[in-house]
Amino acid sequence: MKEHQIQVRVRYSETDQMSVVYHGNYVPYFEMGRVEWLRNKGISYKSLEESGIALPIVSMTINYKKPARYDDLLTVITKFKSQSSVKIEFDCEIRNENDELLTTAHFILVFVDVKLGKAILPPQYILDVMNS
Repeated sequence: MKEHQIQVRVRYSETDQMSVVYHGNYVPYFEMGRVEWLRNKGISYKSLEESGIALPIVSMTINYKKPARYDDLLTVITKFKSQSSVKIEFDCEIRNENDELLTTAHFILVFVDVKLGKAILPPQYILDVMNS
């Protein structure tokens, strides 16, 4: 399965004076989605980092369609798009309880050796997950 969903309840502290989610708070929602996508595939991001591999974002595009508001229950959908060489790409979206599309995003991340600070090929067990 190339898609995974999580739900997130909008907290008051994530909104502005109009009870609308501040634009910068969508990035953590998408990060939670990617981390849980990996976990659902048997890959712990914590274990990945402990083994000396990080996955920094090198590119992101976010399109805001409709606002999310305080106390909304959001569904964050994370879809694996592709993996090539050192890069992995995800398409993501956020929907509200009425299944209205609120936000879309595209992320490119790179596998990096933390000690060397250089891009590396992903470990074979991750390639196996991507190719299954």
